[in-house]
Amino acid sequence: MTPTAALVMLSGIYYGSQYGGGITSIMLNLPGTASHAVACLDGNPLARNGKAGSALFMLMFSSFCGASVGILAMILFSPLLVDVAFKFGPAEYFSMMMLGLLAGATLAKGSAIKGVAMVVVGLLLGVVGTDVNTGTMRFHFGILELSDGLQIVALAMGLFGVADFLKNINQIGGDTKVTSGKISMKSMRPEAGDIKQSRGALVRGTAIGAAFGILPGTGPTIASFISYAVEKKVAREPRRFGRGAIEGIAGPEAATSASTQTSFIPTMSLGIPGDPVMALMLGALIIHGIQPGPQMMVEHADMFWGLIASFWVGNVLLLLLNLPLIGMWVRLLTVPFRYLFPAALFFVCVGVYSTNNNLFDVGMVTLFGAAGYALIRLRFEPAPLLLGFVLGPMVEENFRRALLLSRGDLAIFVTRPISLGFVLACVLLIALLLVSAVRQRNKVRLAMETSNSTA
Repeated sequence: MTPTAALVMLSGIYYGSQYGGGITSIMLNLPGTASHAVACLDGNPLARNGKAGSALFMLMFSSFCGASVGILAMILFSPLLVDVAFKFGPAEYFSMMMLGLLAGATLAKGSAIKGVAMVVVGLLLGVVGTDVNTGTMRFHFGILELSDGLQIVALAMGLFGVADFLKNINQIGGDTKVTSGKISMKSMRPEAGDIKQSRGALVRGTAIGAAFGILPGTGPTIASFISYAVEKKVAREPRRFGRGAIEGIAGPEAATSASTQTSFIPTMSLGIPGDPVMALMLGALIIHGIQPGPQMMVEHADMFWGLIASFWVGNVLLLLLNLPLIGMWVRLLTVPFRYLFPAALFFVCVGVYSTNNNLFDVGMVTLFGAAGYALIRLRFEPAPLLLGFVLGPMVEENFRRALLLSRGDLAIFVTRPISLGFVLACVLLIALLLVSAVRQRNKVRLAMETSNSTA
């Protein structure tokens, strides 16, 4: 196989999975990939309300738009974006990740304090495993399987999929269906005003995804979470999010697809992979004797432009393949609970086991499922926990790197302009979270006083 063909095949699998991963998130509340966990928050409520067709259409449309802009960014701005990436050091990455964690607290429907608590729990889970700096095993409790840390697949599947299964387990015995609405051609099309309502979210999500994609060590998962947090902040009615807001699908999915495309920029231009998939791409190049670097666009122009052409062809084919299948995915929701959920649980176990061929991961997804069900009953949102888990190791690593470079001087985080900007944004967001918490407390107190006076 030629280097171009190998790279085209691997990249096709990569962005193809980004398209398909959102379908199970909407239909079954099972994120196909970690980056699609956000799609569960509003996609699944839309499906349960008989709007699965509209949600799936917006998933495909926003993914295509985000991918198209990401491809254009690769073509037009690769050299410029590489220069921007060079200005990000450990201090900038740490400050940016902290802003992402604070923004993640806004993913919770109710109390911001609960959102912060879930982020902290995610951070604690993220440090389980071997310390990359010292080689010390942390929080493994004598279990050898925990030496490599917790598996994100098991965590995401457990918190969202298995927890939802346990929540609805009392409906399995009957003929209850996920949706009982009549499936027609109208139900497979977006509702009037959906695209108009999502235009701003598409633009913002695409910009966020393109920006995070060029930064090594970030990727689609972080971009989707940040996009959702931004949409919830700028929305006129934030309470709609988590209950079926179409912007909650459009923004994150556009961010995911844009980040997927622009993540090739640091891999090919700098030789720095942003995630494990990009590391595999880098390995494929090295196997064929090609050294990634700033001159790759010139020295291997046939490969670069062949890859760009495959992006356009692949995304168009994915759009043409998935849009006609919306009806089939919607019909999946007419399957009774007693068939649908046990089958989904079986495939969850198979998928988790296949990642490492280890039954321990199946046990972990069961444990996280029970924990997710308990969090649902206590009205804690699992999404901030997943964000904390993803960002936790990177926050710790960049914090320690920054202190090593500055010889322990914390001033490095405020003396560098880009880092200072992120720190000021963090302070502003903390102030907003405190104001929100005070308002929520006052509302509860006022409601209690009103109920007592009427009684």
